[in-house]
Amino acid sequence: MKKVFSILTLVLSMTMITFTPTSAQERFGGVTLYTLRNQMGSQPQETLKAVSEAGYKYIEVADYRDGKFYGMSPSELKSSLEALDLVPLSAHMGAVTLENADQLIADVKAAGIKYFVIPVPPMGYFQFDRESRSLSMSDDLEGLAKILTELGTKCKAAGLEMLYHNHNFEFEENENGIVPIEYLLEVLDPDIVNFQIDLYWAVRAGADPVAYFEKYPNRWKIWHIKDMDDQERFAPVGTGSIDFAKILEYKKKAGMEYYIVEQDQTFDGMEPLEAIRISHAGLKEFGFK
Repeated sequence: MKKVFSILTLVLSMTMITFTPTSAQERFGGVTLYTLRNQMGSQPQETLKAVSEAGYKYIEVADYRDGKFYGMSPSELKSSLEALDLVPLSAHMGAVTLENADQLIADVKAAGIKYFVIPVPPMGYFQFDRESRSLSMSDDLEGLAKILTELGTKCKAAGLEMLYHNHNFEFEENENGIVPIEYLLEVLDPDIVNFQIDLYWAVRAGADPVAYFEKYPNRWKIWHIKDMDDQERFAPVGTGSIDFAKILEYKKKAGMEYYIVEQDQTFDGMEPLEAIRISHAGLKEFGFK
């Protein structure tokens, strides 16, 4: 059935290039602009228009430099999205430190964004090995929790909500026998810090998202949605092996309020815009509305 759906969505994607929703009610779901980072770097307005035409409603931004998002001031970004009836929902702010946090928080708020997201452990707690292309994090979870609490307190004072976004390593036992995501869930105050679960990375680590929703309910406010192909690569929603239908049954238990399509990379000649169009059809098939 999945193979049939995959073929159908590929065919649909070829016909959806010029699709424009006829009403706001037909638009649902979110997409992160990280998937479209190259397009946003060269043609931001045209890319945002294509996102709107693909049927998405919410936007997550993932590029902030020198006080600007994709070369736009916070107010310019907000106006650009409003003009396309797109809602600025969340921002991945990987460069945040305790020193620059106040300015970054102010700019996120000025852009009309609700969620300030920490995409990887900040301030040196995250490592990327270029040779092996592996991701890892520091074992100093107590220090990380203190930083996240301080950042989350700043966000709350500004009227924002802070979320922590996972990769695979948070779900894997570290050298001290601790599963980092469980430590953070136990230690962090839900009034200060909650979570954006990336379902792909959780599954890739061998974790069962449903088990985490049951053990730690109401902590998973935004879901990152992308599928996994037979080579464990990123894939459009509905074309891989992740059982989204089962996971979606637990959205209330999880505390899910929004969901965001993400595809870190595309393969086999597929363009990012094509991938998000296929994913939008997949969202509808699984009942993400």
